[in-house]
Amino acid sequence: MKLPDFKVEQWMNDYENDAIYNMTDTCVKALTLQELLDFENIDFSNLTLDYGQITGDVELKKEILSLYASGTIDNITTAQGCLQANELVMNTLLEKGDEVIAIVPGYQQFVDIPKSIGCKVSLIELDEYDWQVGVKKFRKMLNASTKMIILNNPSNPTGTEYSNEFLNELIEICKQYDTYILCDEVYRGLNHEVSISDMYENGISTSSLSKVFFLAGLRLGWIKANEYVIHKINVRRDYSMISTGPLVDTLGRLALKHKDELILRAKNIISTNKNIVREWLKENPRFECVLPSGGTVCILKYGFDLKSETFAKLLLAEKGVFFVPGSCFDKENYFRLGLAQDSNKLKNGLDELSNFVDEHLIS
Repeated sequence: MKLPDFKVEQWMNDYENDAIYNMTDTCVKALTLQELLDFENIDFSNLTLDYGQITGDVELKKEILSLYASGTIDNITTAQGCLQANELVMNTLLEKGDEVIAIVPGYQQFVDIPKSIGCKVSLIELDEYDWQVGVKKFRKMLNASTKMIILNNPSNPTGTEYSNEFLNELIEICKQYDTYILCDEVYRGLNHEVSISDMYENGISTSSLSKVFFLAGLRLGWIKANEYVIHKINVRRDYSMISTGPLVDTLGRLALKHKDELILRAKNIISTNKNIVREWLKENPRFECVLPSGGTVCILKYGFDLKSETFAKLLLAEKGVFFVPGSCFDKENYFRLGLAQDSNKLKNGLDELSNFVDEHLIS
């Protein structure tokens, strides 16, 4: 299976380590191991470091299930991050010739993995005014060959949050064709968002501890779906991984036992950062963005005749300010703006962006 370069990930790999101000990270500022262990005094000295329970520790699965409104542990399997969870779903359920609908601008994985399998991928573009989309566009595309719709709720990079009304209307159309809805919900949890797997029998939710739970380094993700889908994925899963392992499962279980505290902390950071961005936008009218109600990212538009890749490279070289350019999402005149990192660095980075504009782009 041939895949093109994953533009956003390669950009991060190439340039992130040069940043003084990382303005584009999608994760809430990470916990240290000690900060996680401070929640509870766990003795790891007798933890056996074998493979553990292959599809995930039972107690971990119970904690994962607490994030949802329905299901049993038989509706859960684990993966090494949400990225792998998505890949497992697509590689398990999609076949050559299937039709898939994906959203742009969005995460490249949702388009190029189905294409690599031999699927016909139709793209629906979000409205730039508010980064939303109506069901009418899906209704025109859906047919008996549509195997899967792929969403990201809330979305990367736009911060789009799909309403329950929209999802219910979409589900009613999908029921006619038994179409799966795969929804990457890795940014879910900050705004009481409902999971697609709680709304629809053929809804498949993927997530992880990376974005709103401060723990990207654990590489712990999961899939929630009906038992038939989970069984098929577990069979496929044997070819790409064995387990997430007892150490990761134990730490993941600890984090999810304290999910309410972590989510509150994330909300506070993001709320502070949104206020910083709002105030900065008032002073910088050549920039604009739709601040999301949930999630950790949005997309920042600028009003200069300068390619986003060129702009991002100059900004990093001169000011140490790091953005993923809109070109990584096939969307010029934009940067991806993260809302969940250190508030002082966010403010200072925005100030340096203003300084750059004053020095170079305003005559």
